[in-house]
Amino acid sequence: MSQIGQEIGDFSVMAYQDGDFREVTKNDVWGKWSLFFFYPADFTFVCPTELEDLANLYDKFVAAGAEVYSVSCDTHFVHKAWHDSSERISKVRYPMLADPAAVLANDFQVLIEGDGKAERGAFIVDPEGKIQVYEVTAGGIGRKAEELLRLLQAAQFVAEHGDQVCPANWEPEGTVETLKPGIDLVGAL
Repeated sequence: MSQIGQEIGDFSVMAYQDGDFREVTKNDVWGKWSLFFFYPADFTFVCPTELEDLANLYDKFVAAGAEVYSVSCDTHFVHKAWHDSSERISKVRYPMLADPAAVLANDFQVLIEGDGKAERGAFIVDPEGKIQVYEVTAGGIGRKAEELLRLLQAAQFVAEHGDQVCPANWEPEGTVETLKPGIDLVGAL
């Protein structure tokens, strides 16, 4: 069953960010765009490359009006230790959510049963707390932050301009035009 349009559940988890621990709840997400970026575990192999890639584009996500939340089933203490010991992870400025009870992993349906880890899942959530974009990949396949940013921007565009859609390769300031669905386009593309 598709998760598109489903509202995320209530949650309260600890996060590591900017050298401190803090609580993050659904109320923190409400009213703005969010990217929930699930990964299997801290101190692994593909995960630090992905989190660094997101860190390198974090300012662009913020400029687009979105917050990035990385999520694993590790504790906030493990997030801090990883941040302190890894050159790649030391670049992370977005909240690193701790989900040791797998509340978020269950809600977003990415928990690997019996393993206590999350699949690689990326979820773009709108200001009403509803999932607009998601993708889940196998553990050995890293994701590209630039494409997630493009998908966020496309979701924002469609939300703002409900009569238009974003075709393949659309970018906010690119050469690919949006489309206005209608009878005149049937068979013309």
